[in-house]
Amino acid sequence: MTTTTTAATVVGIDLGTLTTKITLSSTHDFEIVRNAHGGHTTPTAVTFAGPTRPRLLGEDAADISRGDENTVWMMDRLLTGNNCCDTTDDSNDDQKIMMMQDFCRFQFDNHTNSVYIPNMDTTYDTTALLAMLLGRVKRNVLATIQRRTGKNDNNADNEELEFVFAVPSNYPQVTRQAVMDAAYAVKVNKSRVVDGARCLAAVYQRKFYDGQDVDDVVVSNNNSNESSNDDGDEQKKTNKQKKTVLVVEMGHSRSCVSILQCGGVGGGNKEEEAASQNQNDIPSSNNNVQVLSSVSSATLGAAMIDMALFHHFQSNHPSLSHTTTTFLTPKSRPAQRLMEGCRKLKHILSMLPEGNVTVETIGKNDTDVSLSGNRELLKQLCQESVANKLKSMIAAAVEKAGGIDVLGDIGSVEITGGGTRIPMIQDAVRHAIGKGEDFVLSKSLDDTSLAFGASLLPIDASTTNVEVDAEHEARRAQLLEEEMAMMERDVQMVRKDEIRNQIESHILELRSARHSTHGSLLPSSDEFASYLDGNDDWLFSDECENATVEEMEEKWTQIQGKTQEFCADYLAATQADAERKEKELEDEAKRAAAEQDAEAGDGEAEDHDTRRLPFKRRMEIVLKNKTEANELFSGRNYQHAAARYAKALSHCNKFFDMSPEQQNEVNEVKLSLYLNLAFAYIKLEKLDNAFLQCNEALKCDATSVKALYRRATVLYQKRKFDEASKDLDEAEKLAPDDKALQKLRVLVEKQMTKQKAKEKAMAKKMFG
Repeated sequence: MTTTTTAATVVGIDLGTLTTKITLSSTHDFEIVRNAHGGHTTPTAVTFAGPTRPRLLGEDAADISRGDENTVWMMDRLLTGNNCCDTTDDSNDDQKIMMMQDFCRFQFDNHTNSVYIPNMDTTYDTTALLAMLLGRVKRNVLATIQRRTGKNDNNADNEELEFVFAVPSNYPQVTRQAVMDAAYAVKVNKSRVVDGARCLAAVYQRKFYDGQDVDDVVVSNNNSNESSNDDGDEQKKTNKQKKTVLVVEMGHSRSCVSILQCGGVGGGNKEEEAASQNQNDIPSSNNNVQVLSSVSSATLGAAMIDMALFHHFQSNHPSLSHTTTTFLTPKSRPAQRLMEGCRKLKHILSMLPEGNVTVETIGKNDTDVSLSGNRELLKQLCQESVANKLKSMIAAAVEKAGGIDVLGDIGSVEITGGGTRIPMIQDAVRHAIGKGEDFVLSKSLDDTSLAFGASLLPIDASTTNVEVDAEHEARRAQLLEEEMAMMERDVQMVRKDEIRNQIESHILELRSARHSTHGSLLPSSDEFASYLDGNDDWLFSDECENATVEEMEEKWTQIQGKTQEFCADYLAATQADAERKEKELEDEAKRAAAEQDAEAGDGEAEDHDTRRLPFKRRMEIVLKNKTEANELFSGRNYQHAAARYAKALSHCNKFFDMSPEQQNEVNEVKLSLYLNLAFAYIKLEKLDNAFLQCNEALKCDATSVKALYRRATVLYQKRKFDEASKDLDEAEKLAPDDKALQKLRVLVEKQMTKQKAKEKAMAKKMFG
């Protein structure tokens, strides 16, 4: 059985039909994992470019609207056991699934749960395909961790990770096991599958309840021996504090409706809750936020609206009347373009009452076709198949949570997922709970909430783990071996492409160098021209296509050696130019770095952290920066120490809703930071900056002896001896025996004596 330890970095993952969202745990401030192109999501897709090319995974895969039969997507729906799971008894669900799969150009075998890839002439199991995607996810996670920690070594693969997948509660056990098997195949030995409703509850808990005492939200039942009057007051307090929240999530191809109870205890259908826990469905509670019920659909999603628009325009648009059955079959290129146009029109109608989209070359004689629609059209097409089914899901969730009483208690509705941006869906939600158009639907749970929640949840009885028998162990070992072999093949193919690009770039550079500054040094013989032409031809030959990495490297070495023979004088001249330019760039970089350090030391570096973090977490960040600054100061790195103290102070300004005790704690920390920053500026001889920091310290505590001493030191160095003496007077009243004050007093008085003597001599000289 899979177990977990605190040593692993937890990674929350929401496997979507179109995109996958990933977040790290609190160890890394719940950072959203970006893909290699900088996007906040990773496409759930894999492209096979051919037997001599590496796989294109995630963000590198072809766009699904333009991909062919060699691009596989929606891996979450292809897994064994998942292509027909649904909690509702809709007889058309299987048909709707097949309708969506009909638009996928790849060749999926529903009986074997595998996909045939023509480019590779190979059939891949859907678990293996998911493993390919998770391999890219893992690399993106490690890259994010390296960026955050600043570590960029060769031991990245040794980072211990734990993947936690957020899935609908109706995911069968066999599908959950397939997900964890895919993680195992990319050397992620720790993985869990948790219910999406629990993830949303965890996020709601953190956003609105963390940082409060439990007694502020949930009333304890530990006072059962108190008088009946006290019990009555306690019950009234519980009822007052209890809050019921409806959460509606609609993605591209699936939806989930959950009812959460925030505060109070009990209130759900206990028998159903117990049965759900036995089936790894819904846990009884999540600290202050309890999941009362959850209903999922594996077919209801925004994709159904796309398909409804597609069939509408296919059947009724006059410019498509010429089309035959084969012309607009779902897998055809024209049909794919029409479907993409329908998606765009849906997105426009999510924002505007009406819209228009142009789809290229699908009309008669390859003319463009304009698709027009409005929100009323969406209602006509999707009221029964989408809106009414969502209402039924909400009704089922209410019934499961306790019936009509729970419906009356709903005080807040959270909507999340791309499908809930559609006004028709929002109207359906309001209608289902008997609310009018003026009822506000909250959007506090964003599209990353499932992944975020997965990274928050600890292991408990509802967590799905894999029971590994001998047969299963052999299957996992085979998946691991095959994926490791494909990863190694990708590495080899990438290296081949790199060498090919180096050779091609080298030849092009030599051809164009004739017109460069040192072009006259190149040979003008026919032999040299033949040498360039021969290498050009080789790059596009079968020999190059089928060459191994070792053969490519040998060829590249030969080309470099031959070029050295032909172009020794030219290469020497260009090398000298390159070294000179490199030296100039290094000098410029040093100057820029010095200027940047100076700005950072002045506390002028930009700060974009606008998060409303809990008090404890924000204080951890403050103290971390302070500790790092102290270490830098001890190492006499005063410039960077000042920057760290300034950054810690910037975080001190981001606390909110503090209690008096918390305010005092922050003031004490700020006082220490201002004093340390002032000392750093004194070391850097930035006396004006140091003086300002001392003033800020005295605002925190006007009786701070150290602040008065620091400011007196600054004034002494600025030769403002009278003002320095006044600060020393105040400090000595508070600490008359302080030796540091006594030493500075001697220095100040000595300078004041000299100054008076000098002034007396000047006066005597002037007036005789």
